[in-house]
Amino acid sequence: MSMEAPPARILVVDDDPTVSEVVAQYLRRAGFTVEEAGDGPTALDRAGRARPDLVVLDLMLPGLDGLEVCRRLREAGPVPVIMLTARGDEDDRIAGLEVGADDYVTKPFSPRELVLRVTSVLRRSRDARPVDAPRVLAGAGLALDPATHRATKDGRELTLTLREFDLLAHFLRHPGQAHGREELMREVWGWDFGDLSTVTVHVRRLRAKVETDPGRPRLIQTVWGVGYRFDPTGAEDARAGSEDGRTGVEDARTAGAGDTA
Repeated sequence: MSMEAPPARILVVDDDPTVSEVVAQYLRRAGFTVEEAGDGPTALDRAGRARPDLVVLDLMLPGLDGLEVCRRLREAGPVPVIMLTARGDEDDRIAGLEVGADDYVTKPFSPRELVLRVTSVLRRSRDARPVDAPRVLAGAGLALDPATHRATKDGRELTLTLREFDLLAHFLRHPGQAHGREELMREVWGWDFGDLSTVTVHVRRLRAKVETDPGRPRLIQTVWGVGYRFDPTGAEDARAGSEDGRTGVEDARTAGAGDTA
């Protein structure tokens, strides 16, 4: 007789009891087991006693803030993290992704959308641990092993979040192809809707880790009016003349406008 897997355990960390209660209620309705914490030390203590399958973590916590909590959680072992922030400032998003958050949601947010994002991140996290060992993906000095979830560039190990790993894997599987942000959100995130700036921020963070000069990206190129393209020959291409200058201008312009493509 087959046994169903137990429901995923979600740790919700927010110092606002109203937000915490609403989020927990929606997650429980979706079938998850939920534990709540109102501050960073309590969250770390509960995560240490029983490792959650995913953490919904508020950025603006008193004392020990969400960034430090996320950093310590990831130091203890891999766990997906969705960051909540009350501010729409992109620096907050980048800071959260930098310390290992897999996604972020800006307050105010729809609890239903948060549940969908939790489900998506959990699915991607579980898919990252395959039963069969798929082939290593390689190109432009990069190598990704989906079986071990290990990535290197020129033999040097890269520290990638779950989403960054999935995004780079998608690019390596489709070299030379242009991808719109809507397509990337659908294929990498598994969402049919959502904030497209999520893709923009992840591409920017990924460039910072794989490009020789992130300010003039040659591997993950902006395709003006479309989105992005992974060019495995970009590392060797000199990109001379006016075309090279135009690419830099377009990247700078899209960075300021949320990379609208």
